[in-house]
Amino acid sequence: MQTDIPVEKTPAGRRRKRVRDSIIAAAEKVFAREGESGLSIRRLAEEIDYSPSAIYKYFESKEELIDQLKEAFFERLMDRVDTSSNADRPFEDRARACLITYVETATNRPYHYAAAFSSIEQKDECTPAAPKNWDEFMTTNKGKAFSVLVNMVEEGQALGMFDRALEPVHAAKSLWASLHGLAQLVIHVPHFERLIPDDGSATTTDFITFHANLLIRGLQAQPASVAKDIKTG
Repeated sequence: MQTDIPVEKTPAGRRRKRVRDSIIAAAEKVFAREGESGLSIRRLAEEIDYSPSAIYKYFESKEELIDQLKEAFFERLMDRVDTSSNADRPFEDRARACLITYVETATNRPYHYAAAFSSIEQKDECTPAAPKNWDEFMTTNKGKAFSVLVNMVEEGQALGMFDRALEPVHAAKSLWASLHGLAQLVIHVPHFERLIPDDGSATTTDFITFHANLLIRGLQAQPASVAKDIKTG
């Protein structure tokens, strides 16, 4: 007898999801302690007292497990962005919350963030990764998370707040690069804001907010003479 009930809604489906989630959670812990090189199916089996064959029922390889670990981070990121960027708030408030949430999500789970950008699929670090198919990329949580930035830029342009001369995908990449850099700095240099002498009143949270505001200002429409100088094509 056929049923239209989604697999994840059935008792068996829920059990399978719980096991997959527990494996991914354990993988994050192993990654945190031992890094990417220490994460293997056998090592993970030892961590959660499963047999390697049991884990292979859920993940065919270490590469697939890492891919799912990456996807889990971006799923968490989107959930937090949805929560913080309430559609009833003014656009600039939502945009600011989106940028701040990225950095906070990364710094709250630094090892999961590191796993999300691990290079396991890159066999030769000197060889650039092949260009991705955009439609395929957009089916992943990473692609959907990136589209949040693209949509934010496009909405700001439609509202007349952001420079319409900016190409949305390039602008989104620039935002991501800047947020990623700040997240890495906060993760690897605790209390980095204290390294530069000033009045000492700003906290890391204050600086993250300042940085988000600065990025938003950088996207705003500029006088024609200035826009001509910064346009990237």
